[in-house]
Amino acid sequence: MSFKYTANTLKKLEQLFEEAKYVIRYEKGTFNSGYCILEDRRVAVINKFLSVEGRINALIEILPTISVNEDELSGEMQKWYKQLKEVPGKAEDIPQSETEL
Repeated sequence: MSFKYTANTLKKLEQLFEEAKYVIRYEKGTFNSGYCILEDRRVAVINKFLSVEGRINALIEILPTISVNEDELSGEMQKWYKQLKEVPGKAEDIPQSETEL
């Protein structure tokens, strides 16, 4: 699947996280990777100074590391989530847990 780095794509990713019951916050901070995840609170904190492309890449990197109940996603989001998991060199190449690092 190929997608465009647009504000619309970012909005769609944000909706996916919302449906997965995660909150995305854009804040300033010292993030080595551009983001951090607060698992116990289901919050993803993204560096607010990242461009739209950087924000999209950060969210795509986060996706395989969070638990997403596909049954809770709307039909459109389920389809899009499955496509995102197939993006070459992105989601499936990222370790699922810190033990794989």
